[in-house]
Amino acid sequence: MARVVRINHATLVVEDLQAAVEFYRDQLGLEPLPAFDLDFPAQFFRVNDDQQIHLTEWEDTPSFRGHVCLEVDDFDTIFDRAKALDAIDTRPWGKVRRLPDGAMQMFIRDPSGNLVEITCRPECPVSDRIFDDEQVETDPGALYNSGRADGRGDRGGDASLYHGE
Repeated sequence: MARVVRINHATLVVEDLQAAVEFYRDQLGLEPLPAFDLDFPAQFFRVNDDQQIHLTEWEDTPSFRGHVCLEVDDFDTIFDRAKALDAIDTRPWGKVRRLPDGAMQMFIRDPSGNLVEITCRPECPVSDRIFDDEQVETDPGALYNSGRADGRGDRGGDASLYHGE
């Protein structure tokens, strides 16, 4: 049977391509790549050898909770940059937190309002000072609680953002 083997790219709709390019290049450190000869504003970015983020400028409204998740190698620096830009958004999924698997989780908004989840591997060092910030959950392993009491879907103690790696 044919199956999906990896995510090739995620496309985010932005309101101002130049502002978004500066954010993803300068704040998140992504490498710009050439885009196809499209008839609308677009910029591609390399995430790694196999994955890309594509930005396209349209007048669409961004989703409140829908997001793309980017893994970083230095959580402290990205946290500090996001805080300085007032880009951390705790409304859709709660405070910045350490997940039960040890990975960090933070949600930020790009200049167009797209929600981007930032994570790092469980073994990635995170400064204690990060946990002193009011936007950070201090209860280790605390998850976002929506209050919906609807636990449909697979659950388990082996849940992780990093299966099989």
